Amino acid sequence: MKKILFILCCSILVLAACSQKEEKEHMEHDHVTHLDNGDIQETTSSTDVLPEFLNEQSEDMQLIYQAAAKANDVLKWMPCYCGCGDSAGHKSNFNCFVDEIKENGEVVWDDHGTRCAACLETAVTSIKMVQEGKSLTEIRAAIDEAYKEGYAKPTDTPMPS
Repeated sequence: MKKILFILCCSILVLAACSQKEEKEHMEHDHVTHLDNGDIQETTSSTDVLPEFLNEQSEDMQLIYQAAAKANDVLKWMPCYCGCGDSAGHKSNFNCFVDEIKENGEVVWDDHGTRCAACLETAVTSIKMVQEGKSLTEIRAAIDEAYKEGYAKPTDTPMPS
């Protein structure tokens, strides 16, 4: 787990330094939806099956997505400060990676996080802080403090109880 955390943290630095591909491959599958805001959503059978839109992304990006999907209980309490609340209707940082996990275990992934350093940093920081033993309220306070100036209005994310 520490190796994954190390890779996740390193990937943020790499992603911040490198620009992501703007080119999108045209996909026509029953499990892929192109949203009006430009995001792609793709459904897979579980959090262990990553979406095809990650095939051309780095292994680090794939690890972040997989970790984010498994950290719903944390990320659903963390706001995103990239403006996706207004532009994409996201309710939390979790939605930058996953739109929903259905009752049958299927996952509706969102490619928004592949193009947004703030989304990636929030997820990695939150997951890292959980591993350090921080509470949800401590993590939320740290995220809110880190993004309080110079970022878009946060998603309308409830405070952890």
